[in-house]
Amino acid sequence: MFVVNGKGSLIRLIAGFFVLASVLLSVFVSQYWLIFTGLVGTMLMISALTGFCPMELILKAVGAEQRKICS
Repeated sequence: MFVVNGKGSLIRLIAGFFVLASVLLSVFVSQYWLIFTGLVGTMLMISALTGFCPMELILKAVGAEQRKICS
């Protein structure tokens, strides 16, 4: 898996897991888990508009492999 967008992107996998888990938690535990879903969605929009992604920084810090882009 790679940090950058595209096939095999860890960021997309983690975001999808967070959304699915928080929706399930909101159904079975408490509605307040939907706030977490909203925060994940907000960060996805900020990442798309600005290029800033905290999860990318976290994954780089723990040593996730980065895909090399050919120019």
